[in-house]
Parts: sequence; C-alpha cells; structure tokens
Amino acid sequence: MLDGALIFNMSPQRSWHDRVIRRLTAILEAAAPAGWTVEAQMTVKLNRRSRPEPDVIAASVPYDPQRTRFLPEETALVVEVVSAESEDRDRRYKPGLYAEAGIRNLWRIEDERGLPVVHSYELDDTTHVYVATGVHRGRFESAVPFAVDVDLAGLVG
Repeated sequence: MLDGALIFNMSPQRSWHDRVIRRLTAILEAAAPAGWTVEAQMTVKLNRRSRPEPDVIAASVPYDPQRTRFLPEETALVVEVVSAESEDRDRRYKPGLYAEAGIRNLWRIEDERGLPVVHSYELDDTTHVYVATGVHRGRFESAVPFAVDVDLAGLVG
C-alpha cells in the first residue's frame, strides 16, 4: 500500500530479480550483528496510508517469528531491486517516502547488461532527503548499517 492505494505486481518477476533478492538477503543475514533481523519482502509501516514492501530490509531488532511488519525507527536499510513494472515507484516515489519516515539507508539495485549495480543513499539529517553515496559495480562494500562486502556478479552468477 502506497499513499492509501493498493499496488499489485500483475506481471511475474524475472528470475534475475528473485535471485538478487535471495542471495543479497543471505549475505546480509550472515553479516548482520547479533540482535539484527534481515528479511525479504516484508512491509514497513511508514504511516497509516503507506506500507510499502521493500525487496530486502535490515532492522535493528531481534528476529520475531510472529512479526508481520517493521516500523521506520527499527528499519536501518531498505533495498529495492528494480524491475520493469516497479521502475517508477522504486526510483521516484518510494525513496521520498522512506526518507520522510527517517529510514537511514537505501540501496537501489539496477540491472546493467545482466549484472547488478548498486546505487547507495544515506539520509541527510539537515534536509531529510537521501544523498547519493555511490554507484557500485563489481564489488560493493559498505560500513552502514553494518559492515558488508558483496561480490555483485555473485548475486546472479
């Protein structure tokens, strides 16, 4: 749900999209410190009208098998893996919602000739909008929200 409207993906996801999500989730789970949770395709309740479902979430709360959603203050990272049907929402609409809710980090993953490219963003405390921290090809290393090193080709190869 985005701004009170239910959004449905009517076309099937590509295998590339699914593979990137699954493999990145596993890498982040392995890197996450104790007391953190990494989930794929869980909702974040931003406000009473918006409850988007990022492709991957890293949250600074322990695993809870009964959890059905995360709150923005628990969510340190959202990852959107762009597909043809989600392109406009993932690039233009969702980043503003996530920033307004105070989620510190956003990674947008694009398909560039079959290989994943990560566009990383961090929330600016003064302007409350995301600022780009890099475009990453081949390898992506980040210290936020925790240390992780990702061989990007390995996400699809």
